[in-house]
Amino acid sequence: MDPAILQAAVDRAPVNDDGRSGATLERVRLADGRTVIVKRFDPATDVVMRLVDDSSGREVDLHQSGLLDGLPASVAHPILASWYDDAGHGVLVMRDLGDRVFTWKDTLSAGQISTVLCAVADLHAAYLGRELDGLMPLSDVVGLFQPARIRPLAGNQLVNFALRGWELFAEVAPGEVGQRVLALAQDVTPLVAALERLPATLLHGDLSTVNMALDPGLVLIDWGIATRGPAELDVGRLLAGCAHLMTLGFDDLLAVHREAAGPAYDDAALRLGLLSGLTWLGWNKALDIVDHPDPEVRDRERAALPWWLHQAELAFETGLIQEA
Repeated sequence: MDPAILQAAVDRAPVNDDGRSGATLERVRLADGRTVIVKRFDPATDVVMRLVDDSSGREVDLHQSGLLDGLPASVAHPILASWYDDAGHGVLVMRDLGDRVFTWKDTLSAGQISTVLCAVADLHAAYLGRELDGLMPLSDVVGLFQPARIRPLAGNQLVNFALRGWELFAEVAPGEVGQRVLALAQDVTPLVAALERLPATLLHGDLSTVNMALDPGLVLIDWGIATRGPAELDVGRLLAGCAHLMTLGFDDLLAVHREAAGPAYDDAALRLGLLSGLTWLGWNKALDIVDHPDPEVRDRERAALPWWLHQAELAFETGLIQEA
């Protein structure tokens, strides 16, 4: 696709991305009648880019490298074209998936959960053991919300929420396991070292329902922090951020993952994946428990926290994490 085609667009409208990062999204109607989504990367407005030292839009490099051409048949990406503009900022043109993209209000049925987790397992199997260049360092992804990393960007709403949440985490999880989780959240080095000793594959890196569509197979959106690591890291991220949007309980979700992974299932790796999810988003859970205006959300997250802390305890019991 020639970049000039956007100059002849007949209509443009902003797309709400819930303000999570600051990336600019537009729905653009082209002169030939097609509708596409245009994403523009600019670290001046995208806090996640600044957190991972991405100055131009690493997702463009990923697309142009051809790495995503190896996705299995059950998984797709929406990117039609990519380039860098005159300012050196990345531009992606993507299929307009409309309301097929999940929102924070959508709940996944048991059938949809199975479709998603089976497709994610296919993705991980397709790239298992391959040398993968040009991806985000695993330490940057696992440590995305380390207080020391994000504190220089205090003032940004997402960063302020995360800093406040980590302050609250010690209050909502005061026991030994909670203290060990918080220590890892503040310094992910021992956790990353343990993860790097496990079999590795291509990871989406930010696997959440709002980065998915069913069309009818799984379409994964927003590959900007794709990395290489154990498959279970994606699973832990998904459950940590989105289990409340799924009709199955935690243990049933793990059972679906176990069946989808088949012979590749690794219980110890799953424990580390779940612990990683908690060290990434534990701040959000603490914030919801203490500060969320909806009492149902506060109660839901308070009830779920013991399960997460038990998973963390099981991860520590594997002996894979060599803490200081």
